[in-house]
Amino acid sequence: MAKITESGAFMEKFILQPNSSSHQLPLSGLTFAVKEIFDVDGYVTGFGNPDWIRTHPAAVSTAPAILDVLEGGATCVGKTVMDEMAYSINGENIHYGTPTNPCAPDRVPGGSSSGSAVAVGAGLVDFSLGTDTGGSVRVPASYCGILGFRPSHDAISTSGVIPMSQSFDTVGWFARDPSVLNRVGRVLLHLPNVDPVAPSQIIIPEDCFSLSSIPSDRTTQVLVRSVEKHFGGHILKHVNLGDYVKEKVPSLQHFMPKDNEDQSYNIPSLAALSSSMRLLQRYEFKNNHAEWVTTVNPKLGPGLSERIWDAIRTPDENIDVCHSVQTELRAALTDLLKDEGILVLPTVPGDPPKLQSDPASLEVFRARAFSLLSIAGVAGFCQVSIPLGVYNNLPISISLVAKHGSDGFLLNLVETLYDTIQQEAGVARRITN
Repeated sequence: MAKITESGAFMEKFILQPNSSSHQLPLSGLTFAVKEIFDVDGYVTGFGNPDWIRTHPAAVSTAPAILDVLEGGATCVGKTVMDEMAYSINGENIHYGTPTNPCAPDRVPGGSSSGSAVAVGAGLVDFSLGTDTGGSVRVPASYCGILGFRPSHDAISTSGVIPMSQSFDTVGWFARDPSVLNRVGRVLLHLPNVDPVAPSQIIIPEDCFSLSSIPSDRTTQVLVRSVEKHFGGHILKHVNLGDYVKEKVPSLQHFMPKDNEDQSYNIPSLAALSSSMRLLQRYEFKNNHAEWVTTVNPKLGPGLSERIWDAIRTPDENIDVCHSVQTELRAALTDLLKDEGILVLPTVPGDPPKLQSDPASLEVFRARAFSLLSIAGVAGFCQVSIPLGVYNNLPISISLVAKHGSDGFLLNLVETLYDTIQQEAGVARRITN
Protein backbone atom coordinates (compact mmCIF):
# COMPACT_ATOMS: atom_id res chain seq x y z
CA MET A 1 0.00 0.00 0.00
CA ALA A 2 1.52 3.32 -1.06
CA LYS A 3 1.57 5.98 1.61
CA ILE A 4 0.55 9.36 0.19
CA THR A 5 2.71 12.16 1.51
CA GLU A 6 0.43 15.21 1.17
CA SER A 7 0.67 16.46 4.78
CA GLY A 8 0.89 12.78 5.71
CA ALA A 9 -2.91 12.75 5.92
CA PHE A 10 -3.74 9.86 3.61
CA MET A 11 -3.25 6.13 4.06
CA GLU A 12 -4.55 5.31 0.63
CA LYS A 13 -6.01 7.27 -2.28
CA PHE A 14 -8.86 6.11 -4.52
CA ILE A 15 -11.98 7.59 -6.06
CA LEU A 16 -15.54 6.70 -5.10
CA GLN A 17 -17.92 8.62 -7.33
CA PRO A 18 -21.42 9.70 -6.29
CA ASN A 19 -24.24 7.58 -7.66
CA SER A 20 -25.71 10.56 -9.51
CA SER A 21 -24.04 13.47 -11.28
CA SER A 22 -26.98 15.78 -10.59
CA HIS A 23 -25.94 19.30 -9.62
CA GLN A 24 -29.08 19.57 -7.50
CA LEU A 25 -27.68 17.28 -4.81
CA PRO A 26 -26.70 19.00 -1.52
CA LEU A 27 -23.04 17.86 -1.64
CA SER A 28 -22.55 18.04 -5.41
CA GLY A 29 -19.00 19.00 -6.35
CA LEU A 30 -17.56 18.42 -2.87
CA THR A 31 -14.71 16.02 -2.10
CA PHE A 32 -14.21 14.12 1.14
CA ALA A 33 -11.90 11.63 2.86
CA VAL A 34 -12.69 8.98 5.46
CA LYS A 35 -10.87 7.78 8.56
CA GLU A 36 -9.34 4.32 8.29
CA ILE A 37 -11.96 3.00 10.70
CA PHE A 38 -14.77 2.97 8.09
CA ASP A 39 -15.41 -0.01 5.86
CA VAL A 40 -15.05 0.55 2.12
CA ASP A 41 -16.00 -2.39 -0.07
CA GLY A 42 -12.86 -4.12 -1.39
CA TYR A 43 -10.40 -2.46 1.02
CA VAL A 44 -9.03 -3.69 4.34
CA THR A 45 -10.12 -1.39 7.17
CA GLY A 46 -6.77 -0.77 8.84
CA PHE A 47 -7.67 0.67 12.29
CA GLY A 48 -4.32 2.49 12.38
CA ASN A 49 -2.18 -0.61 12.82
CA PRO A 50 -0.32 -2.80 10.28
CA ASP A 51 -0.90 -5.96 12.33
CA TRP A 52 -4.64 -5.31 12.12
CA ILE A 53 -4.37 -5.03 8.32
CA ARG A 54 -2.31 -8.22 8.18
CA THR A 55 -4.89 -10.22 10.15
CA HIS A 56 -8.16 -8.97 8.60
CA PRO A 57 -9.78 -9.50 5.20
CA ALA A 58 -11.05 -6.76 2.91
CA ALA A 59 -14.47 -5.31 3.69
CA VAL A 60 -17.34 -6.69 1.62
CA SER A 61 -19.58 -3.63 1.99
CA THR A 62 -19.28 0.12 2.54
CA ALA A 63 -20.31 1.88 5.75
CA PRO A 64 -23.78 3.50 5.50
CA ALA A 65 -22.37 6.89 6.55
CA ILE A 66 -20.09 6.87 3.48
CA LEU A 67 -22.95 5.73 1.24
CA ASP A 68 -25.10 8.59 2.53
CA VAL A 69 -22.62 11.32 1.58
CA LEU A 70 -21.94 9.63 -1.78
CA GLU A 71 -25.67 9.66 -2.42
CA GLY A 72 -25.63 13.32 -1.36
CA GLY A 73 -23.37 14.01 -4.35
CA ALA A 74 -19.88 14.09 -2.81
CA THR A 75 -16.80 12.26 -4.13
CA CYS A 76 -14.56 10.22 -1.81
CA VAL A 77 -10.83 10.53 -2.54
CA GLY A 78 -9.31 8.17 0.00
CA LYS A 79 -8.71 6.92 3.54
CA THR A 80 -6.84 8.88 6.20
CA VAL A 81 -4.31 8.06 8.91
CA MET A 82 -5.60 7.55 12.45
CA ASP A 83 -4.21 6.72 15.89
CA GLU A 84 -3.86 3.01 16.52
CA MET A 85 -7.15 1.38 17.49
CA ALA A 86 -8.59 4.89 18.01
CA TYR A 87 -7.04 4.95 21.49
CA SER A 88 -5.45 8.43 21.63
CA ILE A 89 -6.34 12.11 21.23
CA ASN A 90 -2.78 13.07 20.19
CA GLY A 91 -2.70 12.09 16.54
CA GLU A 92 0.74 10.45 16.49
CA ASN A 93 1.24 7.09 14.74
CA ILE A 94 4.65 5.34 14.86
CA HIS A 95 3.83 3.08 11.91
CA TYR A 96 2.53 5.52 9.32
CA GLY A 97 3.89 8.82 10.57
CA THR A 98 2.05 11.72 12.16
CA PRO A 99 -0.05 13.88 9.81
CA THR A 100 1.33 17.44 9.77
CA ASN A 101 -0.77 19.98 11.64
CA PRO A 102 -1.39 22.67 8.97
CA CYS A 103 -1.69 25.41 11.61
CA ALA A 104 1.32 24.41 13.72
CA PRO A 105 3.74 21.90 12.12
CA ASP A 106 5.68 21.38 15.37
CA ARG A 107 2.49 20.41 17.25
CA VAL A 108 0.36 17.27 17.25
CA PRO A 109 -2.68 17.35 14.95
CA GLY A 110 -4.93 15.72 17.54
CA GLY A 111 -6.49 12.29 17.26
CA SER A 112 -7.63 9.80 16.76
CA SER A 113 -9.15 11.25 13.56
CA SER A 114 -5.83 12.95 12.79
CA GLY A 115 -5.59 12.48 9.02
CA SER A 116 -9.22 13.45 8.48
CA ALA A 117 -8.69 16.74 10.31
CA VAL A 118 -5.40 17.47 8.53
CA ALA A 119 -6.90 16.72 5.10
CA VAL A 120 -9.55 19.39 5.71
CA GLY A 121 -7.22 21.85 7.44
CA ALA A 122 -4.68 21.60 4.61
CA GLY A 123 -7.36 22.15 1.96
CA LEU A 124 -6.96 18.68 0.41
CA VAL A 125 -10.71 17.94 0.68
CA ASP A 126 -13.86 19.94 1.41
CA PHE A 127 -14.92 17.79 4.36
CA SER A 128 -14.02 14.49 5.98
CA LEU A 129 -15.52 11.79 8.14
CA GLY A 130 -14.05 10.76 11.48
CA THR A 131 -15.27 9.16 14.66
CA ASP A 132 -15.55 10.63 18.14
CA THR A 133 -15.69 8.38 21.20
CA GLY A 134 -13.76 10.35 23.83
CA GLY A 135 -12.96 13.43 21.72
CA SER A 136 -11.51 12.17 18.45
CA VAL A 137 -13.25 14.74 16.23
CA ARG A 138 -13.48 17.65 18.67
CA VAL A 139 -9.79 17.61 19.65
CA PRO A 140 -8.21 17.47 16.16
CA ALA A 141 -10.69 20.09 14.93
CA SER A 142 -9.47 22.41 17.69
CA TYR A 143 -5.78 21.69 17.11
CA CYS A 144 -6.06 22.11 13.31
CA GLY A 145 -8.16 25.28 13.38
CA ILE A 146 -11.27 23.88 11.66
CA LEU A 147 -14.88 23.02 12.45
CA GLY A 148 -15.57 19.61 13.97
CA PHE A 149 -18.98 18.15 14.84
CA ARG A 150 -19.73 15.28 17.24
CA PRO A 151 -23.41 14.35 16.77
CA SER A 152 -25.85 13.10 19.37
CA HIS A 153 -25.07 9.53 20.34
CA ASP A 154 -26.86 7.00 18.10
CA ALA A 155 -28.02 9.76 15.71
CA ILE A 156 -25.89 8.37 12.83
CA SER A 157 -25.38 4.69 12.07
CA THR A 158 -22.02 3.28 13.17
CA SER A 159 -22.56 0.14 11.10
CA GLY A 160 -19.46 -0.63 9.07
CA VAL A 161 -17.31 1.27 11.57
CA ILE A 162 -14.89 -0.66 13.80
CA PRO A 163 -16.25 -0.20 17.35
CA MET A 164 -14.13 1.35 20.06
CA SER A 165 -16.69 1.79 22.85
CA GLN A 166 -20.33 1.57 21.79
CA SER A 167 -21.68 3.65 24.67
CA PHE A 168 -19.82 6.67 23.28
CA ASP A 169 -18.94 5.93 19.62
CA THR A 170 -20.23 8.49 17.10
CA VAL A 171 -19.60 9.29 13.43
CA GLY A 172 -18.42 12.91 13.24
CA TRP A 173 -17.19 15.21 10.50
CA PHE A 174 -14.87 18.13 9.76
CA ALA A 175 -15.19 21.16 7.47
CA ARG A 176 -13.64 24.59 6.97
CA ASP A 177 -16.91 26.21 5.97
CA PRO A 178 -20.00 26.30 8.25
CA SER A 179 -22.36 25.88 5.28
CA VAL A 180 -20.55 22.69 4.25
CA LEU A 181 -20.59 21.48 7.88
CA ASN A 182 -24.36 22.03 7.97
CA ARG A 183 -25.06 20.42 4.58
CA VAL A 184 -22.98 17.33 5.39
CA GLY A 185 -24.71 17.05 8.76
CA ARG A 186 -28.18 17.18 7.24
CA VAL A 187 -27.26 14.41 4.80
CA LEU A 188 -25.75 12.19 7.53
CA LEU A 189 -28.57 12.88 9.99
CA HIS A 190 -31.32 12.69 7.31
CA LEU A 191 -32.62 16.11 8.35
CA PRO A 192 -34.65 18.52 6.22
CA ASN A 193 -33.51 22.11 5.72
CA VAL A 194 -35.30 24.27 8.27
CA ASP A 195 -35.03 27.91 9.24
CA PRO A 196 -32.68 28.68 12.15
CA VAL A 197 -34.20 29.01 15.61
CA ALA A 198 -32.81 31.51 18.12
CA PRO A 199 -31.32 29.93 21.25
CA SER A 200 -33.39 30.36 24.44
CA GLN A 201 -30.29 30.65 26.63
CA ILE A 202 -26.53 30.42 26.29
CA ILE A 203 -24.88 29.12 29.44
CA ILE A 204 -21.24 29.86 30.23
CA PRO A 205 -19.73 27.74 33.04
CA GLU A 206 -16.93 29.90 34.40
CA ASP A 207 -15.41 26.99 36.32
CA CYS A 208 -14.87 25.05 33.09
CA PHE A 209 -13.11 28.00 31.49
CA SER A 210 -10.83 28.19 34.54
CA LEU A 211 -9.35 24.90 33.26
CA SER A 212 -8.19 26.64 30.07
CA SER A 213 -4.85 28.42 29.70
CA ILE A 214 -6.29 30.73 26.99
CA PRO A 215 -7.39 34.20 28.26
CA SER A 216 -11.16 34.75 28.37
CA ASP A 217 -10.93 37.84 26.17
CA ARG A 218 -9.90 35.51 23.35
CA THR A 219 -12.59 32.86 24.00
CA THR A 220 -15.75 33.55 26.02
CA GLN A 221 -15.74 37.30 25.37
CA VAL A 222 -15.57 36.68 21.62
CA LEU A 223 -18.66 34.48 21.87
CA VAL A 224 -20.46 36.89 24.22
CA ARG A 225 -20.04 39.81 21.80
CA SER A 226 -21.19 37.64 18.89
CA VAL A 227 -24.30 36.47 20.78
CA GLU A 228 -25.12 40.04 21.85
CA LYS A 229 -25.03 41.19 18.22
CA HIS A 230 -27.34 38.43 16.99
CA PHE A 231 -29.67 37.68 19.88
CA GLY A 232 -29.08 40.21 22.70
CA GLY A 233 -27.26 39.77 25.97
CA HIS A 234 -30.36 38.76 27.93
CA ILE A 235 -29.97 35.08 26.88
CA LEU A 236 -26.48 34.81 28.40
CA LYS A 237 -26.27 33.02 31.76
CA HIS A 238 -23.40 31.94 34.00
CA VAL A 239 -23.27 28.76 36.09
CA ASN A 240 -20.85 26.67 38.09
CA LEU A 241 -21.18 23.41 36.18
CA GLY A 242 -19.03 21.36 38.55
CA ASP A 243 -21.32 22.12 41.49
CA TYR A 244 -24.43 21.48 39.41
CA VAL A 245 -23.15 18.10 38.20
CA LYS A 246 -22.06 17.09 41.71
CA GLU A 247 -25.55 17.82 43.04
CA LYS A 248 -27.57 16.31 40.18
CA VAL A 249 -25.50 13.18 39.40
CA PRO A 250 -25.35 11.27 42.72
CA SER A 251 -23.84 8.12 41.16
CA LEU A 252 -20.62 10.09 40.61
CA GLN A 253 -19.84 9.60 44.30
CA HIS A 254 -18.36 6.22 43.31
CA PHE A 255 -15.73 8.02 41.23
CA MET A 256 -15.04 11.17 43.27
CA PRO A 257 -11.35 11.76 44.05
CA LYS A 258 -10.17 10.61 47.47
CA ASP A 259 -9.36 13.27 50.05
CA ASN A 260 -5.62 12.75 49.67
CA GLU A 261 -5.68 13.15 45.86
CA ASP A 262 -4.50 16.50 44.52
CA GLN A 263 -7.34 17.93 42.43
CA SER A 264 -6.22 21.57 42.52
CA TYR A 265 -5.74 21.40 38.75
CA ASN A 266 -9.23 20.03 38.03
CA ILE A 267 -12.93 20.15 38.95
CA PRO A 268 -13.62 17.12 41.19
CA SER A 269 -17.08 16.25 39.86
CA LEU A 270 -15.91 16.53 36.23
CA ALA A 271 -12.79 14.51 37.03
CA ALA A 272 -15.16 11.86 38.43
CA LEU A 273 -17.25 12.09 35.26
CA SER A 274 -14.13 11.50 33.19
CA SER A 275 -13.17 8.50 35.37
CA SER A 276 -16.60 6.98 34.85
CA MET A 277 -16.42 7.50 31.08
CA ARG A 278 -12.93 6.06 30.77
CA LEU A 279 -13.80 2.99 32.89
CA LEU A 280 -16.79 2.14 30.68
CA GLN A 281 -14.72 2.87 27.57
CA ARG A 282 -11.95 0.49 28.71
CA TYR A 283 -14.49 -2.21 29.58
CA GLU A 284 -16.21 -2.02 26.18
CA PHE A 285 -12.88 -1.81 24.32
CA LYS A 286 -11.81 -4.99 26.14
CA ASN A 287 -15.02 -6.78 25.12
CA ASN A 288 -14.51 -5.67 21.52
CA HIS A 289 -10.80 -6.30 21.05
CA ALA A 290 -9.19 -8.29 23.91
CA GLU A 291 -9.22 -11.54 21.93
CA TRP A 292 -7.41 -9.97 18.98
CA VAL A 293 -4.86 -8.06 21.12
CA THR A 294 -3.96 -11.07 23.27
CA THR A 295 -3.81 -13.46 20.29
CA VAL A 296 -1.86 -11.25 17.86
CA ASN A 297 0.16 -9.22 20.41
CA PRO A 298 0.42 -6.35 17.92
CA LYS A 299 3.25 -3.84 17.86
CA LEU A 300 1.83 -0.67 19.43
CA GLY A 301 3.29 2.77 19.91
CA PRO A 302 4.67 4.04 23.26
CA GLY A 303 2.07 5.26 25.74
CA LEU A 304 -0.65 3.78 23.60
CA SER A 305 0.54 0.24 24.23
CA GLU A 306 0.26 0.71 27.99
CA ARG A 307 -3.23 2.22 27.64
CA ILE A 308 -4.49 -0.63 25.47
CA TRP A 309 -3.10 -3.34 27.74
CA ASP A 310 -4.59 -1.54 30.77
CA ALA A 311 -7.96 -1.71 29.02
CA ILE A 312 -7.54 -5.42 28.31
CA ARG A 313 -7.00 -6.01 32.05
CA THR A 314 -9.97 -3.87 33.19
CA PRO A 315 -12.05 -5.63 35.89
CA ASP A 316 -15.81 -5.89 35.37
CA GLU A 317 -16.60 -3.66 38.36
CA ASN A 318 -18.82 -0.55 38.68
CA ILE A 319 -20.02 -0.87 35.08
CA ASP A 320 -23.67 -0.56 36.18
CA VAL A 321 -22.73 2.62 38.03
CA CYS A 322 -21.23 4.03 34.82
CA HIS A 323 -24.56 3.51 33.08
CA SER A 324 -26.36 5.23 35.98
CA VAL A 325 -24.01 8.20 35.62
CA GLN A 326 -24.94 8.43 31.93
CA THR A 327 -28.67 8.41 32.67
CA GLU A 328 -28.42 10.94 35.50
CA LEU A 329 -26.14 13.32 33.59
CA ARG A 330 -28.33 13.32 30.48
CA ALA A 331 -31.39 14.14 32.60
CA ALA A 332 -29.54 16.85 34.55
CA LEU A 333 -28.12 18.61 31.51
CA THR A 334 -31.40 18.30 29.59
CA ASP A 335 -33.08 20.07 32.51
CA LEU A 336 -30.33 22.72 32.60
CA LEU A 337 -30.43 23.52 28.88
CA LYS A 338 -34.15 22.94 28.24
CA ASP A 339 -35.32 23.53 24.66
CA GLU A 340 -32.90 25.45 22.44
CA GLY A 341 -30.37 25.98 25.24
CA ILE A 342 -26.63 26.00 24.57
CA LEU A 343 -23.73 25.13 26.89
CA VAL A 344 -20.42 26.81 26.05
CA LEU A 345 -17.16 24.98 26.81
CA PRO A 346 -13.47 25.11 26.00
CA THR A 347 -12.96 22.29 23.48
CA VAL A 348 -9.54 21.58 25.01
CA PRO A 349 -7.67 23.16 27.96
CA GLY A 350 -4.97 24.93 25.94
CA ASP A 351 -2.40 24.77 23.16
CA PRO A 352 -1.86 21.66 21.03
CA PRO A 353 1.02 19.75 22.67
CA LYS A 354 4.42 19.64 20.97
CA LEU A 355 5.22 16.60 18.85
CA GLN A 356 6.74 13.66 20.76
CA SER A 357 6.06 15.19 24.17
CA ASP A 358 6.81 13.01 27.17
CA PRO A 359 3.43 11.46 28.10
CA ALA A 360 4.09 12.21 31.79
CA SER A 361 4.33 15.93 31.00
CA LEU A 362 0.82 15.85 29.53
CA GLU A 363 -0.93 14.19 32.48
CA VAL A 364 -2.57 17.35 33.83
CA PHE A 365 -3.49 18.51 30.34
CA ARG A 366 -5.06 15.13 29.51
CA ALA A 367 -6.95 15.06 32.81
CA ARG A 368 -8.40 18.50 32.16
CA ALA A 369 -9.16 17.66 28.53
CA PHE A 370 -11.13 14.54 29.41
CA SER A 371 -13.02 16.41 32.15
CA LEU A 372 -14.25 18.81 29.46
CA LEU A 373 -14.76 16.20 26.73
CA SER A 374 -16.70 13.84 29.00
CA ILE A 375 -19.57 16.33 29.47
CA ALA A 376 -21.11 15.85 26.02
CA GLY A 377 -19.60 12.38 25.72
CA VAL A 378 -21.31 10.88 28.77
CA ALA A 379 -24.57 12.79 28.22
CA GLY A 380 -24.67 11.72 24.56
CA PHE A 381 -25.17 15.37 23.53
CA CYS A 382 -24.04 16.99 20.28
CA GLN A 383 -21.03 19.34 20.32
CA VAL A 384 -19.29 21.50 17.75
CA SER A 385 -15.76 22.92 17.99
CA ILE A 386 -15.44 26.35 16.37
CA PRO A 387 -12.03 27.88 15.52
CA LEU A 388 -11.19 31.29 17.02
CA GLY A 389 -8.01 32.05 15.09
CA VAL A 390 -4.66 31.88 16.86
CA TYR A 391 -3.20 32.89 20.21
CA ASN A 392 0.60 32.97 20.48
CA ASN A 393 0.58 31.67 16.88
CA LEU A 394 -1.29 28.51 17.88
CA PRO A 395 -4.91 27.63 17.02
CA ILE A 396 -7.62 28.16 19.64
CA SER A 397 -11.29 27.23 19.68
CA ILE A 398 -14.54 27.21 21.61
CA SER A 399 -17.30 24.59 21.76
CA LEU A 400 -21.08 24.76 21.77
CA VAL A 401 -23.09 21.85 23.21
CA ALA A 402 -26.81 21.16 22.71
CA LYS A 403 -29.04 18.46 24.15
CA HIS A 404 -29.49 15.04 22.56
CA GLY A 405 -31.39 15.27 19.27
CA SER A 406 -30.74 18.99 18.77
CA ASP A 407 -28.15 18.47 16.03
CA GLY A 408 -30.01 20.40 13.34
CA PHE A 409 -30.56 23.35 15.68
CA LEU A 410 -26.85 23.40 16.58
CA LEU A 411 -25.72 23.17 12.95
CA ASN A 412 -27.93 26.12 12.00
CA LEU A 413 -26.69 28.13 14.99
CA VAL A 414 -23.05 27.63 13.96
CA GLU A 415 -23.82 28.84 10.44
CA THR A 416 -25.65 31.88 11.85
CA LEU A 417 -22.90 32.91 14.27
CA TYR A 418 -19.77 31.83 12.42
CA ASP A 419 -18.87 34.97 10.46
CA THR A 420 -19.51 37.23 13.44
CA ILE A 421 -17.42 34.98 15.69
CA GLN A 422 -14.54 35.17 13.21
CA GLN A 423 -14.83 38.97 13.02
CA GLU A 424 -14.89 39.31 16.81
CA ALA A 425 -11.97 36.86 17.16
CA GLY A 426 -10.01 39.03 14.69
CA VAL A 427 -10.77 42.17 16.70
CA ALA A 428 -9.71 40.47 19.96
CA ARG A 429 -6.50 39.27 18.31
CA ARG A 430 -5.58 42.79 17.15
CA ILE A 431 -6.30 44.27 20.58
CA THR A 432 -4.16 41.73 22.46
CA ASN A 433 -1.34 42.00 19.93
